Amino acid sequence: MKPAAALATALLVPSACAAQRAHGGGEAMVALQSMATARAAHTATALPDGRVLLVGGFGDDQGAPPVVEVFDPVRQRFTALESRLEPRHSHTATPLADGRILVTGGYGRGNRYLATTVLIDPRTGQATAGPDMLEARAGHEAVRLDDGRVLVIGGVGVGWTFLASAELYDPVANRFLPTGAMAEPRESHVALRLHDGRVAVIGGHVGRREALRLQASIEVHDPATGRFTMLGVLREARHKHDAVVLPDGDLLVLGGADRRDSRGVLRSVERIDPASGRSSPMPALARPRYKLRGTSIVLPDGRILVAGGASRPEIYAPWSGASLVLEGPDRLPGLFSAAALLADGSVLVSGGYGPAPDAGAGAWRIRP
Repeated sequence: MKPAAALATALLVPSACAAQRAHGGGEAMVALQSMATARAAHTATALPDGRVLLVGGFGDDQGAPPVVEVFDPVRQRFTALESRLEPRHSHTATPLADGRILVTGGYGRGNRYLATTVLIDPRTGQATAGPDMLEARAGHEAVRLDDGRVLVIGGVGVGWTFLASAELYDPVANRFLPTGAMAEPRESHVALRLHDGRVAVIGGHVGRREALRLQASIEVHDPATGRFTMLGVLREARHKHDAVVLPDGDLLVLGGADRRDSRGVLRSVERIDPASGRSSPMPALARPRYKLRGTSIVLPDGRILVAGGASRPEIYAPWSGASLVLEGPDRLPGLFSAAALLADGSVLVSGGYGPAPDAGAGAWRIRP
C-alpha cells in the first residue's frame, strides 16, 4: 500500500477503541430530554449557529403538532418557539442563503394536500407566511441550488395525483416559478444536489396498494436549462429509501422497500457515478431499513451514519462496505424519524414511530 493510501485508510477506518465504544452501551448513543411534542415525518434542519430546527410531523394521536422546536447542543435541551405553524407532515424544510428556512407543502389537517409555505427566521424565532406553491404537494423533495433558488420536485397532490412537475422558489422575488417536468411522476423519492450543481432524483413510486409501481429511474435537473434528463437506472427499483452524496461526488443509495412495502424492506446498497449514471452494487446494510429519508448522515471522516429505518443505527464505510451496528440502552422508533449533523460531529436523532403506529417524542445524540 502506498504511504498516502495507508494514511487515508488509517484516518478513515474506525479504531478498535471506537468500535468497542460503539458496542459498549451508553457512550455512543445517549438519550436526551424528550421533545415538547411527539412527531414523525417531521424535519430537522441544522442551523448555522449549531442549533437544530424541528418542524411539523404527525403526533402520537396522528395529528400534526403546530409547535416548532429548537435543539441547543450545548445545553442539550429542546425549546419551543413562540411561533406556531399550520400543522403539516411529509413536508420539506430548506435552508436559504440568508439563514431563513423555507417550509413547503406536506399534508395538513385531515391529510389535506398543502400548497402553503412558511419562512422561519431562527435568529428571531419568527415565522411568516410565504407564497403558495404553484401546486399543492406532499411527499416531495426540495433542494437549494447553487444560485440560492430552491427546486421543489414531484410528490403527490390533489386527487391523489402523482406529480412529475417541479417548480422553483426565487427568494429575491419571493415567488414560485415553473420549470421543466420530470419524465416520470414520483413520490417517496430522493433528490440531492451534485457537486456540479445539477440535482439527481432517485427512485420513488406512483400508485397505492395493488396499483403501486416503483420507479427505478434516475433523472437529473440542470439549473442552466431548467430541464430534466435521464441519467440512469437503479439495479433495484425502490422507494422510501435514502441517499447521500459522498465526498468524491458519487451517490450512495441505501435501503428502502420493494413493491411489498413493509414486507419487502431492503438491505441493498448501490453506488452511482453521476457522470455516467452507472450503478454498482455494494455490500448490504447490516439491517433492512425503510422510511429513512434524511437520516443517513455523512460523517466528517467519510463514514455514513444510517440512523433511521430500523431500531438500531449503524455506521457504513462506503470504501469497503463494512457496517457496524450501534448498540445502546434504547431501541429507536426508526420509521420516519429525523436526523441532523451537529458541529462536533455527533448526530441528533429525533422522533419517528415503530413498532407501534404512534409517533414518539424521544431524542438521542449519537457520537460515532
